Amino acid sequence: MIVVKLGGSLAEAGTLDPVLALLVERCPGQCVIVPGGGLFADAVREGQARYRFGEACAHAMALLAMAQYGLMLADRAPALIMAETLEEIHAALARGGVALWAPMRLVLADPAIPASWDVTSDSLAAWLARKLGARHLVLVKSAPPPEAPSPARLASLGLVDPAFPRFMEGASFPLHYWRAGDGEGPLVKLAQAG
Repeated sequence: MIVVKLGGSLAEAGTLDPVLALLVERCPGQCVIVPGGGLFADAVREGQARYRFGEACAHAMALLAMAQYGLMLADRAPALIMAETLEEIHAALARGGVALWAPMRLVLADPAIPASWDVTSDSLAAWLARKLGARHLVLVKSAPPPEAPSPARLASLGLVDPAFPRFMEGASFPLHYWRAGDGEGPLVKLAQAG
């Protein structure tokens, strides 16, 4: 199983549809998509600055922003199968589909996940990969990869959230960073490896 986090910036960069087509066509039964928040999460940040609602409220709204981005992904690639729970994810993969995670139910049920902007969809992708026993975690972004894209390096460059290194600590799966538009990236090779 491969957990694939799709950055919100892909829609703006015009690389979202080719990535979705690649996942549906070449990775059925193997991939779980974690949607970023994109402009929907940006709206939550702006709303919190303006209306001064608390961190717990912003956290829940940011999870809804991920779900909104996920709904947009499902609209663009109807073959994706929306899933909220681990059981639904496994069922979608067992049917030979590509699962699209709606995070709110699982994340809010885990009090160990801080309600903070330090934890965004990148860290939640690592959290989900652990829960699922994934073989790989792939971060798909618009920004080019740095040299040696370790979790700490990615966080220091602002390419992932500050909590990401902690969520990746001791992970049994490797991390892959792929800039959308750079060929097929690691996805097809990882899927073919079984």
